[in-house]
Amino acid sequence: MKRVAIISAILEQTDACQQSFNTVISSFKGLVKGRMGIPLQEEDMAVISIVVIGELDEINSLTGKLGKIPHVNVKTSISKKEV
Repeated sequence: MKRVAIISAILEQTDACQQSFNTVISSFKGLVKGRMGIPLQEEDMAVISIVVIGELDEINSLTGKLGKIPHVNVKTSISKKEV
């Protein structure tokens, strides 16, 4: 069964990691329902929230791949309710 999740990410040193981050997100575009990014240019950071709907394995795979990117910190909150 599918669940709703929000993935929160902080990208530090955006020049070093933003392209890899976007490549991973685009490879899971079927899961992504919405995305909001806030650039913090003076700090060389970005804060990104992504809403996804998918199987637990898919959500965990996406989160795992994002978390392996250097300079990216990721946290995920997954609904208990199945959709």
